Amino acid sequence: MAEPSLSAPRRALHTIRQGAHRVDAATPASRDRAVDALRALAILGVVLGHWLVTALVAQDGGLHTASPLQHLPWLAPISWVFQTLAVFFLVGGHVATRGLASARDRGLSYPQWLRTRLSRLLRPVVALLILWAVAAVSLLLTGAPLATVHTLLKLALSPLWFLLVFAALTAATPVLTRLNPLWPLAVVLHVDVLRFGLHMGPSWLGWVNLAAGWMVPYTLGAAWTRGELESRRAAWVLLTAGTAATAALVLCAGYPASMVGVPGTAVSNLNPPTLAAVTFGLAQCGLALLLRGRLQRATTRPLVWSVITLTNLSAMTIFLWHQTALMVTTATALPAGHLPGLHTRPDSLDWVAARLSWLPLFALALVLFWTAFRHHEQGPRRPRNRPSRLVRGHSPRAKAEHHA
Repeated sequence: MAEPSLSAPRRALHTIRQGAHRVDAATPASRDRAVDALRALAILGVVLGHWLVTALVAQDGGLHTASPLQHLPWLAPISWVFQTLAVFFLVGGHVATRGLASARDRGLSYPQWLRTRLSRLLRPVVALLILWAVAAVSLLLTGAPLATVHTLLKLALSPLWFLLVFAALTAATPVLTRLNPLWPLAVVLHVDVLRFGLHMGPSWLGWVNLAAGWMVPYTLGAAWTRGELESRRAAWVLLTAGTAATAALVLCAGYPASMVGVPGTAVSNLNPPTLAAVTFGLAQCGLALLLRGRLQRATTRPLVWSVITLTNLSAMTIFLWHQTALMVTTATALPAGHLPGLHTRPDSLDWVAARLSWLPLFALALVLFWTAFRHHEQGPRRPRNRPSRLVRGHSPRAKAEHHA
């Protein structure tokens, strides 16, 4: 007797499971899946964090940026969970230093390695710049207020600062490979003493920390590659020392409790990075290193691993377009009125609850942008008779190239 045909949802679930098992089977046993999991969690943390604390308030005929952290400062712990950039720089430094060593072993020159690595980072930027250049001109021609266009462009292009810093540190990897993280940490300390302690120095001095601050987790990643952070003791030292230092800076030295920028405040921990942001990043890096074992076990599940793989293959696309997804959802719903959690002031718990209900729509909009623009990051489609990139990406050679 013939087996009854599966329903459409069951067929779809069966297909997904089959694909997940193929990806899992194609992954070499030697691959450190925890590294990929940390990178995926770092990117998704930033995305969710921005969606939770970035509000576009409809006011005076335009859209203005606001944040629930302005009105509900006790929500600052949200930023402790979702401001995960230090983890991304930790993984980036680890992967870059390991990849550079692998490239040299394979006879590749530094320019060849750098060109391959930066092209993956910067290719998706072109599409973002073109789309928003067209959008900005169209909005201005249709009479949109200049302040609204400025707000939208600032949010849409804000991820680019991260890419510029990350690209610069990547280019400097040969120099940073053996740099002790205490050196850039000392630079951040001295800059903050001059800025906040002695109230000396030019106004631009704080921007020195834009490089030095993110250099700390990046060089920690290089130390990880050298085997200096393999022990749990090292991870616990980073976690406890970073937590204690951050608490002291917030409670005793007047640093903001929020680890992201809050509109209207005099000092931002993130723009540029302060000593508190850097010590907080040390604590995050310590926690990330402690979680490696659990993440390694979790990623043995094919479905979990396939999601992490897909996120890593599209990490820059997700990061670059997530703010645009938020803004498109907000603008599309504007004709329906000032909707709670989307266009209203983020000054109550009702707004927070409403914002949570909008997250699935933000995610859906991001999926649409991902579908449209992921090929800029992943490269052109290959003929069907050739192995897919998802599978090829786990061959021994592709593995080395991926980590490069």
